Amino acid sequence: MIRVEAFGATALLITLAEQPDDALPLRIAQLAERLHVELGEALMDCVPGWTTLLLHYDLMRIDLPQLQDRVQAALQDWPGDYLANEAGRLHEIAVWYAGEDLAEVARLCGLTTAQVVDLHASRDYRVGAIGFAPGFAYLGELDERLALPRRATPRTQVPAGSVAIAERQTAIYPQASPGGWHLLGRTAQRLFDPHRQPPCPLAVGDRVRFVPIEESAYRAAGGEP
Repeated sequence: MIRVEAFGATALLITLAEQPDDALPLRIAQLAERLHVELGEALMDCVPGWTTLLLHYDLMRIDLPQLQDRVQAALQDWPGDYLANEAGRLHEIAVWYAGEDLAEVARLCGLTTAQVVDLHASRDYRVGAIGFAPGFAYLGELDERLALPRRATPRTQVPAGSVAIAERQTAIYPQASPGGWHLLGRTAQRLFDPHRQPPCPLAVGDRVRFVPIEESAYRAAGGEP
C-alpha cells in the first residue's frame, strides 16, 4: 500500500512498497523524473531508496497540502505509465577478481573461489539507491548463496574501485574510504568524477553486469596495484 507522509518540516516521504523487487528502482526513478518536471524549482531534491522516494521541497514555492495533491495526482498512473523502459540502462563493469576477501568468502559460503566469481558475475544487478559516499551505488539482488553479513571489523581504508558484497547486495567503492563489505575484486573504471557530468555514470534503475578479466587487462585499463 502506497503511503505519503510528511518527513520533517520541508520533506515528504513516499513509500511505494513494503518489499523491494527488481523493477521497483526504475519505476521510482521514473516517478522522480516526472515530479522534477512537474514541480520545477519547488522541488529541491529527490532521494530514491529501494522502496521509497524522499522529496525535499521549497516552502516559499509550495506548501505541504499542495505538494501532497500534486504527488497523489502523479501516483494515479503509477506504476502503469512508468514502464516504457523497464530494462533500464546496462553498464558492463570489468572486474579483476582477486580481492582480499575472495578466499574467505568462498570458505564461509562452502564454495570454491571460481564458483564465487561465477555466481557474482552470472546476473545483472539493479541500482536500487546511491548513498553512503558520492557515487556509491547499492546493487541487488545478490545470489543467496553469497549472502554474508558485513565484516565484524570494518577496514579503515578500502581502495577505490573495490567490488564488494554484504547481505544480499553488491557495490563498487567509488573512492578510497572506510568500509565493512567483503572485497571480491577491483575495477579500473571510475565510478565518480566531480568534474564529469553527471559525476556518477550509474543512476537508480540502471543495471550493472560484472565481467571477469585477467590482471593484465586490469593493469592495461589503468587499474591501480
